[in-house]
Amino acid sequence: MSEIVNHAITIFLGFFAIMNPIANTPVFVSLTADEDQNTQKEIASRALLVAFCIVFCFCVLGKVIFELFGITLPALRITGGALVILVGFQMLHGEPSRIHNPTQRPGVHKDREEELSLAISPLATPILAGPGTIATAMNYSASGGLAEITLTVSMFALLCCITFVFFVFGQRFVHFVGPYGVSVVTRLMGLILAVIGTQMVIQGIHGAIRLFYT
Repeated sequence: MSEIVNHAITIFLGFFAIMNPIANTPVFVSLTADEDQNTQKEIASRALLVAFCIVFCFCVLGKVIFELFGITLPALRITGGALVILVGFQMLHGEPSRIHNPTQRPGVHKDREEELSLAISPLATPILAGPGTIATAMNYSASGGLAEITLTVSMFALLCCITFVFFVFGQRFVHFVGPYGVSVVTRLMGLILAVIGTQMVIQGIHGAIRLFYT
């Protein structure tokens, strides 16, 4: 039981570091600054639902995708680890990740559907469910069976709920933590991400050597 709990915590922390709700909250606040509270809640819920569906699909269909494109798990771990290291490196230096943060659109008059479209892009993808998040999800779920997939999806669902709370109370959170606090957390998450990415690359290289010699 303790091994399962420890593994669940590892998966959750991996997702938390890559998706980083603390650093993404100011992004959400800036993108939805002109919206009322109800619209903000709807955008947040839509974005997280879409992000969850994306990660869920890659977790469940990971092995099918591997077989379809002839991808091996070591290759995913090495490539995904490199992506995670890149995101972590940029965050460690206080830079917004170019993989997860697109250029914001200029402020123009939008109808309601266009306002809610923020939930799909850029919030759901690539900010929440970007390449790093997808690679992390597939790394944790592809090596196991139904139990591993269930655990990975459950941890991501928990993180989505936590992120929703951060987004809903985003204005208060940003005011309480301040720009310095957000910067410190972002750099800390960047360090953790870089370590997680390095571990993924090490596992990938080890797996590739085992495949080569078997």
